[in-house]
Amino acid sequence: MSERVLVGQQTDLPEGSQVAVLVGGVSVVVVNFEGQYYALRNNCTHKDYPLLGGEVSAGRITCEKHGAKFELSTGKAKTLPAVKPVRLYRTELEDGQVYVAPLESA
Repeated sequence: MSERVLVGQQTDLPEGSQVAVLVGGVSVVVVNFEGQYYALRNNCTHKDYPLLGGEVSAGRITCEKHGAKFELSTGKAKTLPAVKPVRLYRTELEDGQVYVAPLESA
């Protein structure tokens, strides 16, 4: 059974907000972008730097260290210097609460 972690109330996570939570001991950044919640491993695949606090625009989050951009919906690296994707996590909404859980591996 996968671990599901409470992020917080939807009302506490307005448009544009970012928060980090631990899922199975891994830091995960949760972003509210255009009314959708996205969850990605809070770690740039280029140089091991947190994504939390990076600019979010056009469906991407930018690593503040070297400017790599990652697509929120897929985790794919969209600009250099990063080339590897960031791991995605599943977000769930239930009774006004936002949760994050690992994606089930196939």
